[in-house]
Amino acid sequence: MELLPLPTSIRLEPHPIARDQTVAACHISSGSIVISLPPLTTVLLPSEKGCRCDYCFRRDSPDVHLRRCTGCASYWYCGAQCQDMHWAVHKNLCKAFNRYCASPDFVKLAEHEKLDALLLTHLAAQITSNSSPRSTPASSLSTFLNLRPGPFSKGSRPVVCSMTVKRSGLSSDELEAVYSRFGNNNFAIHSHLTTYAHGVFPLASRLFNHSCLPNAAAKFVLSPSEPIHMEIVAIRDISPGEEICITYLDPALLQSRQQIFELTYGFTCLCPSCALLNRIGLIPPLPESDSELASLERALRTFVFPFHESGVSDLRLPTGLLQNIPSELFPALCESYLTRLSEAFSKASHDGPFDIALDVGLTLLALYCLIYPPNYPQIGTHLLEMAKTAWNAIILADDDQRKAAVTENDLSEQVRTYLRLSRDVLDIFGQEGDPGGPLEEIRVLYSLLDGM
Repeated sequence: MELLPLPTSIRLEPHPIARDQTVAACHISSGSIVISLPPLTTVLLPSEKGCRCDYCFRRDSPDVHLRRCTGCASYWYCGAQCQDMHWAVHKNLCKAFNRYCASPDFVKLAEHEKLDALLLTHLAAQITSNSSPRSTPASSLSTFLNLRPGPFSKGSRPVVCSMTVKRSGLSSDELEAVYSRFGNNNFAIHSHLTTYAHGVFPLASRLFNHSCLPNAAAKFVLSPSEPIHMEIVAIRDISPGEEICITYLDPALLQSRQQIFELTYGFTCLCPSCALLNRIGLIPPLPESDSELASLERALRTFVFPFHESGVSDLRLPTGLLQNIPSELFPALCESYLTRLSEAFSKASHDGPFDIALDVGLTLLALYCLIYPPNYPQIGTHLLEMAKTAWNAIILADDDQRKAAVTENDLSEQVRTYLRLSRDVLDIFGQEGDPGGPLEEIRVLYSLLDGM
């Protein structure tokens, strides 16, 4: 089928295994927007209802005042304009929405199934609103239906709002055809890497294949009185003819990713990261003793940051180390190791002791550099947390704690180094989501540091 016109910087080509591949038609610099894409349909997570506008997704704040729909009391809008823009869709489910959500068939669904059911109900309401200037484009729905269904979706029966579906004119077969494509084509919509909604972006699913070491990433842009948009950002330079890939799930899922690919997406990933894991085979378990774990942490940090001992100011973020990982570091690839480090860092970075937090945080940074591609946003956000931890060690710790960590001058140097590295990564990903966020935090922390 013919797709919507694409930017001149990309083109669609045949792929030896996948359906197609999107390649760069010219040099694409890191930080460039490859393409901007509107959604087919979206839905807020239940925990975000009443916290964000149901049309533009902006968060309730001193500058954004949400008001509840008086018809259903279940949808919230940041102003009359958003409510007016959404009314062509919302009027088709307003009166029936609460009864639908309270129905026994809906209540017994798993949480992810409820989100899919709500997405389908929203889509049916959009199809009904043919007079709306922002109604679902036929080409977008056609693109979505041209995608492959999930591998285990056959015979799945969607639980949808019957009144809304009746108005849409969708047949049972059409409903099932749409529903069968939700599970493997939905995107988690996030702000500063925290998910608050799900959405369907057909052209993104159609254009971009998966890699666990992607050269591009998806971010979501909020605008007043506008539906959210996805932007595909190049996180490193992309050469002409190179395929542009995004990741369908967290690359840190080293041990469970292939099962998820098979069950949810129906393919086997053959990226360099997965190829290495296949060669390794069964990942050895983590050592049980504290001394052996400490030895593993030292070995990991030495492998990733071999010159770190010369001073934190010389810290650099290496790339491409995973292919050369020595066998003694294989246990570090256990998913439980990342979880253990993350939990220990989070606890100590907030409550202290800060010297422990900085030590664990550096080990976690080494693991991130090992498993994530260059300039992946999680690396940048962790570096910011490291900078904030070093700052807390300066201003919150008592004298004994400060001495136990490092001198105040050394801590200041750590703050500056981690801020610099964080900004280098996050400037490439760019501003996204809600106002503020990591880039603003970096600016504020720099100003505080300069004012010492």
